[in-house]
Amino acid sequence: REASMKEHGGPEGMDPDGVIESNWNEIVDNFDDMNLKESLLRGIYAYGFEKPSAIQQRAIIPCIKGYDVIAQAQSGTGKTATFAISILQQLEIEFKETQALVLAPTRELAQQIQKVILALGDYMGATCHACIGGTNVRNEMQKLQAEAPHIVVGTPGRVFDMLNRRYLCKYYSLLVYSFNDFFFSKIL
Repeated sequence: REASMKEHGGPEGMDPDGVIESNWNEIVDNFDDMNLKESLLRGIYAYGFEKPSAIQQRAIIPCIKGYDVIAQAQSGTGKTATFAISILQQLEIEFKETQALVLAPTRELAQQIQKVILALGDYMGATCHACIGGTNVRNEMQKLQAEAPHIVVGTPGRVFDMLNRRYLCKYYSLLVYSFNDFFFSKIL
């Protein structure tokens, strides 16, 4: 990870000076000034972040404050970490139920998002499960029921199936769609 760090202090492809259009005026250019949980900050710095990217500077705070946010940016600008940090900040770790649902267009992206969430939330004790097709449905139901992960990241088909079976509909209050233009062109 350290080999891919750029001079601005973030992972490769994360330009903190990227062009952003926003109706949110507050820009926070330091993770320490975002009033994040100490355990989350430890996870952020352990992951290799030093300074928030442009999208993170503008979108984390409104997400945490409960606003509906649409964040569009090129690949590699920090969108996944933006919503992961926002979700992790709002989790009630003591509450052992699924509190957030993230939808991703592919199994691979769902698993990638899960890894980011687990890494950033490592010091918090946050749990995250990838609910994806191609896995055993019965095992999926048992895992969701027995473990009740704080966050579920999944593909639409499997998540829809688990919702219909009533394994994912009790307590979550956060919903994130992590889709790209290609996905939307397929469903339109």
